[in-house]
Amino acid sequence: MGLPRLHAISPRSAARAVAAGLATAGVATAGLALVPGLLGGGGIAPARAQGTSGLMEFRWDNTRDYRRLYYFITDTKRLKRSEYYLILRPRDRKTAILKLSITIPQHFDTKIEASQVKLCNMKEGGMTSRTRCESIIPATVEIAPNGKAIDIFPDTPVPDAGTIGVYINLFNPFNIGMYQFNALAQAPGDVPMAGYLGSWLIQIDPAQD
Repeated sequence: MGLPRLHAISPRSAARAVAAGLATAGVATAGLALVPGLLGGGGIAPARAQGTSGLMEFRWDNTRDYRRLYYFITDTKRLKRSEYYLILRPRDRKTAILKLSITIPQHFDTKIEASQVKLCNMKEGGMTSRTRCESIIPATVEIAPNGKAIDIFPDTPVPDAGTIGVYINLFNPFNIGMYQFNALAQAPGDVPMAGYLGSWLIQIDPAQD
């Protein structure tokens, strides 16, 4: 059973539709399952493969209406155990973070355990090194009852300097395709409102024969 069929729309229309949906839904926005190339920016392509098949890092150019975040996963094949590194660079956030929320698509049919989610100071990989969690940032992790949202409460607000990220250890879902994880952050202050930081578009590939 694959991802639901989506009607073809222009990249600009897709970006505006996503932005409008985020504004309407606010902090409770659910992730959307997407197909490769639906959003603009010249399509989606891997920046590099590191070492072994199924180990990928992805980067995209940002558009005016939609912010795409960098991520790294150790195995892109469906049903495989994989480590997810969802990265937030200093330029991805303008304030300290009091609470970080991640929304997950309904079609991302796998279980996420709070014990397997960590907020980290991240080391971003390159040609000769792999992305990794350098140190754990003390935080409380809560998973929504339906498993489609992760709320992370750092013990102290995380400053906007340095590269941070969310590490998740899980089994990839059965359905192949591209999944949109949205990042929302609440800054310290009197107004308890979360702002949209961007999205990680996670690609899951067929298993090799």
